[in-house]
Parts: sequence; C-alpha cells; structure tokens
Amino acid sequence: MRKNSLQFQQLNNKMLEFTILKQVAIPPTGWIKAIRTSIGMSMQQLGKKLSISKQGVLDIERREKDGSITIKSLKEIGRVLDMKLVYGFVPNDGSLEALIEKRATELAKDIVMRASNTMKLEDQGNSNERIAKAIKERTEDIINEMPKVLWD
Repeated sequence: MRKNSLQFQQLNNKMLEFTILKQVAIPPTGWIKAIRTSIGMSMQQLGKKLSISKQGVLDIERREKDGSITIKSLKEIGRVLDMKLVYGFVPNDGSLEALIEKRATELAKDIVMRASNTMKLEDQGNSNERIAKAIKERTEDIINEMPKVLWD
C-alpha cells in the first residue's frame, strides 16, 4: 500500500473540498477589478490602501487578468480588502486517487502491450481478455508500489 497513505488521504480530502470551485467562472475583468468596482472603490482608493499609485492599481489589475500576478500580491490585496486569498489545486479527474489510477493504467498498458507485442512476434499471442486482465493486475501493482517511474 502507499507509504504515506494517511498523508495522501488528508491531502486528497482537502483537495476534494475545492472540487466545487472548478465550476466558478473567473470574472472577465479579473477578481480584483470585479470586487473593487462592485464595492464602489476607486483605483485611487485601492492604491492608497496599497501605498501605490492609480497607475500601479491599473498594472496590478492587468497582471491579474493576464496571469502574471504573484501570490504575494494577491494576498496583500486581499488583506487590504479585508479578504483572504484561498488557492489550491484540483485534479482534473476529481481526486488524487483517480489521477494515480489513470497514470498507473497508462503505464500498465504500455508495459503489457510491449510484452504482448514481443509474444506475438514469437507466435505466443494472448487473447484480448488476457491482455485486459494483465493490464488491470499490473495497474493494481503499480498503484500499490507507487514507483517513481509513474510520473516519467
């Protein structure tokens, strides 16, 4: 079984809490400008709280929109807006377990198909059912062993 199964489970549970956020659309103007304008705060007012110019606020909003803003900047803006920045990662497949299983299946398929092709060349081919069973078994082995090669 996984060496860090408790740590893995705790992290997976934390990530699952973020899953619902995958569906939240980022405002087209970016969060900073959307929040600032929604609460009726001018660029000059936000700039004063951040000790920067109106042009500096414009630059921050542009950097957020194009994805080049730093987490440190976002935290500071959150602080002056009396908000907290929350960030995290959400696996596309829904959980860390699904991510590992997907990658393990891909690796197992590569391994089994290489062996199967070699056997075909020697006139010792396997049935599709046997190949599918071998892939499933190899996937389980890979998941249990969690070899570093899984992420190559």
